[in-house]
Amino acid sequence: MAETLEMILNQVVDTSIIFFEFMGVIAIIITGIRGIRDSIRHNMDIRLNLAQGMALGLEFKLGSEILRTVVVRELSEVAVVAAIIILRAALTFLIHWEIRIEKESRE
Repeated sequence: MAETLEMILNQVVDTSIIFFEFMGVIAIIITGIRGIRDSIRHNMDIRLNLAQGMALGLEFKLGSEILRTVVVRELSEVAVVAAIIILRAALTFLIHWEIRIEKESRE
């Protein structure tokens, strides 16, 4: 019974990780395409739009890393996942900081 539940948990978590990773990549790609379009159109909000899109993509990818901690088995894997989470959280913090500064400069 426990083995079956563990197998189901692993399947659900693995599928969810792939979904969140995919959504993060899609968000970043769409943001990049919109950034190119905004650059061509000389849109003044290009930096703000890029930062917000990157933050959204990183949030999805951070969610996938947090889910990854559920199925980690070894201490070395925990260290790698923790390092990735810290790096992505730091990037998200910096991007949100840049968004706040960009919004303040617009006002």
